[in-house]
This record gives sequence, C-alpha cells and structure tokens, in this order.
Amino acid sequence: MTDTTISTDDASTVRPAGAPGRVSQAIANLPETAALLFVLVGLIIYFSIASEFFFDFDNFVNIGQNSAVVGIIAMPATILLIGGQVDLSVGSVAGLLGMTMAVTTTATDATTTPYGLGAGIGLAILITIGLALAIGFFNGLAVTKIGLNSLIVTLGGLAMFRGLAKVLGDGQTIRLNGFGDLGVSRPLFDIPTPVYIFIGVSIACHLLLKYTVYGRSIYAVGSNPQAARLAGIRTDRVLFIAFVLTALAVALAAMIRVSQIGSASTNAGSGFELTVVTAIILGGASLSGGRGSIAGTFLALLVLNTLQNGLIQTGVPSFWIEFSEGALLIIAVSFDRLRVRLGGAG
Repeated sequence: MTDTTISTDDASTVRPAGAPGRVSQAIANLPETAALLFVLVGLIIYFSIASEFFFDFDNFVNIGQNSAVVGIIAMPATILLIGGQVDLSVGSVAGLLGMTMAVTTTATDATTTPYGLGAGIGLAILITIGLALAIGFFNGLAVTKIGLNSLIVTLGGLAMFRGLAKVLGDGQTIRLNGFGDLGVSRPLFDIPTPVYIFIGVSIACHLLLKYTVYGRSIYAVGSNPQAARLAGIRTDRVLFIAFVLTALAVALAAMIRVSQIGSASTNAGSGFELTVVTAIILGGASLSGGRGSIAGTFLALLVLNTLQNGLIQTGVPSFWIEFSEGALLIIAVSFDRLRVRLGGAG
C-alpha cells in the first residue's frame, strides 16, 4: 500500500466542497451597483456600434433630460421604499399638481375651465407646493396614524388625484404661458436645467441617507419596525417625513414638466409610477424595505433611458422596447441574487 501525501503548496489549492472559486468570489465582492454599471457600459458600447448617431454629446444630454423628471421623483421615493413603504400615486399627483398650476394662472373668464383664478406665476407655485404638502400629509397620516397599508392608500390616491385633475381642467388641456425657463433653459455647457436639478436632488438624497441620523433611522425602520421602535426611533415621524419629501419632489417634477410642455393635460404623469418603482427595484431596493441606495436608483434610471434611446435609434418597434425593459429587470435581479448567494457561500 502506498501512502499519498499532499504538499503544503498543493493543499493551498484544494478548496472545500461548495466553496466559491476566485472568479465567483470576485463576483460576490462586487458592490450592488456593479451589475448596473456593467449593463450601462455594455449598452453604450453596443448602441455606439449599432447607430452612428448614438455616441454623441447631444444624445447623452437627451438621455439625461429624459431621466430628469422621473428621476427627481424616484430619489425620495427610494427613501420611502427603504422605509418599507411605496407610493403608487406619484404619476396622478404630478398630473394634478401640473393642472393646479396651469388652472391657477388661467383667467377667471376663460372658457377652458370654470376654476381659473387669474393669479401670477409666483402665487401658482405657492399653491402647488401647498397642495403637494397636503397630499404628503394625507398619505403620511393615513399610513402612520390610521395604520392603512401604503399600497392601498396610494392606489386609491392614484384614481382620486387623476379624477381631480380632470375636474380642475374640465377634461381639457390648459395652457400655461411665461413659465418656460425652469424646464428648457440651458445655463451651463448646453445642458438643460432639469438635469442639474436631478443631479442636485440625487446628491441631497444620497447625503441624507449616508450621513444623517434620519438616513440610519429609515434603514432601521425598513428592516424591522418593531426593533426600531424599541430602540427609540420615532418610526411614524421617519415615515411621515419620507411621504412629505416624495410629495414635494413630485411638485418639482410637475412644474418642470409643465414648463417643458407649456400646458397641463389630464393624462400628464401617466406611467410615472411604473417607471419609478421599476428603477428603484432595478437599483437594488427591496419591496420589503431596509435595503436600497440612491446610486443604484440613479444608475437604473440611466440604464432604462439608455436602453430606450438606443432601441429607438436602431428602429426597434415600441412593444419590443417594453419587452426589453422587463427582461433587463430580470437579468439585473438574477445577477444580484447570484452575487448574494456567492457572498453567503464565501
């Protein structure tokens, strides 16, 4: 019988069964946003080859502008989802707030709507912000004080606020003149103002989550509300603030949209809620709360809009664009699950 010995060098290369290899461990150690960054770079390379018009400064500015309005809403909505709550009414609220602003400035004797106040732009902005605060208070109180499920509250709000927008506008499109600078001006490097606002809101929300007591509290509340309450965190106030921040962001986005279009329609903002929720989940947030980041949502929005822009330029029909967005969501989530599984195995 011959004894078999294993040298020290050989032993170092033998891994226990089930342990990940170097490549797997490298994947496991990647940050949560790595998958999105990888996909974004891949999309840019592919569409730059497929379309001669894609890799152009003006086209990248266009992608940023298309990301801005929804992105401004998605940032505080990410904070809300980290806290374990969701707002499905953001699209309808944006439509209502835009219509409120347009109707407020409409002359009192106008035939388009019986609710015109003939007010100036300044008063219209104040009324719009006031209504946004009221909606944020309503959602926050319904969830934290009455104890209603945020999904039900905001799903009801989705229908209520859309109906109110139609009542205010009498079912018509209302024009708004003299408010074009916010949405269309290009103060620096020929980049539209909404892109700068989007970046500013993203940085502010990132700092809020990363470096403040409130940021740590919202993660704790989303992970385990009861444990957070026992630890002395005022969970109701934390969630209430998140609802109000989301409503204020919707007001800002609504004003930008009205400024860009020069009018408010009864269907404005339709579909915002789907894009916002898709971007947040694609960015790594969990529907059960306690997990997510502003950087992830930011990259997810760029991925979604880059994909849409590239597919349009390559002549892909619109229904395939919707299909691709869904497939992208599944691929990104699958990669993230692989990363988490390999991390656990290590």
